[in-house]
Amino acid sequence: MADVSLDSVLETPGRSLYDVATHAPGPAGQLPITADQLRHASSGNLFGLTQDAGMGWNPSELGRPEYLLLSTHGGIRADDGTPIALGYHTGHWEVGLLVAEAARELKRLQAIPFAGACTDPCDGRSQGTTGMFDSLPFRNDASTVLRRLIRSLPTRRGVIGVGTCDKGLPAMMMALAATRQLPTVLIPGGVTLLPENGEDAGAVQTLGARFAHDRVTLEYAADMSCRACATPGGGCQFLGTAATSQVVGEALGLSLTHSALAPSGHPIWLDMAARSARAIVRLSQLNLAGRDILTPAALRNAMVLHAAFGGSTNLLLHIPAIAFHAGLDRPTAQDWSEVNREVPRLVDALPNGPRNHATVQVFLAGGVPEVMLHLRRAGLLDTTALTVSGETLGTMLDWWEASERRRTLKKNLRDRDRIDPDDVIMSPDQAKQRGLTSTVCFPHGNVAPDGGVIKSTAIDPSVVGSDGIFRKRGPARVFLSEHAAIEAIKSRQVHEGDVMVLICRGPMGAGMEETYQVTAALKHLPFGKHVAVLTDARFSGVSTGACIGHVSPEALAGGPVGKLRDGDTIEIVIDRHRLEATVNFVGEDGEEFDAEEGSRRLAARTPRTDLAPDPMLPDDTRLWAALVQASGGVWGGCVYDPDAITAALAKCSVQA
Repeated sequence: MADVSLDSVLETPGRSLYDVATHAPGPAGQLPITADQLRHASSGNLFGLTQDAGMGWNPSELGRPEYLLLSTHGGIRADDGTPIALGYHTGHWEVGLLVAEAARELKRLQAIPFAGACTDPCDGRSQGTTGMFDSLPFRNDASTVLRRLIRSLPTRRGVIGVGTCDKGLPAMMMALAATRQLPTVLIPGGVTLLPENGEDAGAVQTLGARFAHDRVTLEYAADMSCRACATPGGGCQFLGTAATSQVVGEALGLSLTHSALAPSGHPIWLDMAARSARAIVRLSQLNLAGRDILTPAALRNAMVLHAAFGGSTNLLLHIPAIAFHAGLDRPTAQDWSEVNREVPRLVDALPNGPRNHATVQVFLAGGVPEVMLHLRRAGLLDTTALTVSGETLGTMLDWWEASERRRTLKKNLRDRDRIDPDDVIMSPDQAKQRGLTSTVCFPHGNVAPDGGVIKSTAIDPSVVGSDGIFRKRGPARVFLSEHAAIEAIKSRQVHEGDVMVLICRGPMGAGMEETYQVTAALKHLPFGKHVAVLTDARFSGVSTGACIGHVSPEALAGGPVGKLRDGDTIEIVIDRHRLEATVNFVGEDGEEFDAEEGSRRLAARTPRTDLAPDPMLPDDTRLWAALVQASGGVWGGCVYDPDAITAALAKCSVQA
């Protein structure tokens, strides 16, 4: 890096910078205002027109309907797409192109587009770092900022939200859900493509662990890491939290049919933005608002699609949050269990398998509406729910089934990748024959009396019994930081048969960090499928294996998981067919006993003396943890509930 002199900081030589004007002609023309507006309109609305003219909009066009475009755009691109300043991730690098395309279409329709942004971080970039302590809390803060931006343009007729990835997209959906009185449309940011020769973006995040175990060379790791993000825009190629959120947005009716998982930067992706602009104007003309789209039926459909896709467990946090902001009842663990017992997984995608197709291949196979056709035939969808097209879901599925778009894209997948679309998105009978099982279940037991969650469909089939039940007994290996856990894996201190217990990583300890590097390392090491993970943290949507997260109560809230010691015997039983699961402490010091005796012994134990929040936990995240605990906690979606928070504060005031 070049040295920077003080002189170069103080002056830029050879440039004429000092001819500074104090006046300018100003925009030509007049504002189209009336005497009635001058008498009765707010000064803010009038001054807004002045600023619009000042920014260069034709004054004679002011007064047309105004629509707000909000996005998670990050980075600065030159006209040719090369970076001037990088964004945090590919997921928001190209969304500005979607905003521009939608804006151009709104202008063509004689509306006035406004644009603003609240960028978002990358969970992949922050894995294993202190940046993860801000990940889930960021979602709430971003949603607050987006809602404030919406309200700060009082003249908007509707709102289009554009987002792609793990926290920015759920935050955008929460903000749109709260905007119940206006038309709202969601444009998903799409996905990046696979490298022609290389590993996907999930697999390359395990290269460190594989290198430490002599599974790959340094040269191989450098080569694969360079090319994994094969195109500059879009979310990762696997069905993680970003892709699942796009699926859920479409299932809620917030996005146009067949918009989730489109390849970023492609014409079909840009066209989606233009059509979404037409949709927001049509919703206004039909006098339809967000409250007409986000209904209990839409919420149920979203849960059904989550199950059918085998979606990320992080949506168990995000869908309740969206429901809360829409003024709907938040789904409970029981609601999720019922849906997953009814709905088969129909999609073969990374990371769930068995063949692990990429998200763009799922898009070409028909994406969300293709899955919905199977679900409609099975009677599992409410097709009377409205979508942002202004039509019912049933009408949109009729269109999709007969569309040229459907036929052509499926043929593209066959011709280009030699993949049968019916091997990507299957009928229930075919999925059952292929061994696909329902997506999630909720273990309980003396270690997790308030429950946990596991993506049971992602357990390696080779360690599941012929009866569909995963059974494991093993010694606990207790870790109080993710760093300690991953170092133990890399240094070969974790062995086949162990149960890794990672605690103090829930909301109070680490902002409920995502622990993908631990689960990913185990997936890509030969013994990893024989190791289970138990944690009060959460997992990435691309995590697989016998990994139980969201263990409640968390260790720092007095949960019995915080009383476990190295060597304690843990028993895990996961029935992947009946979706019933238990996790229990059943032995210590060579003695084995039943779960009931384990409960008594845990109750008699005192918590570990080394339990503590991470020393690097930001105060902002400590505040977030306290607020979400008062608002329903993890199972309530980690939201801010103003009524619950103010009631708790009032109770404290009375007690004081």
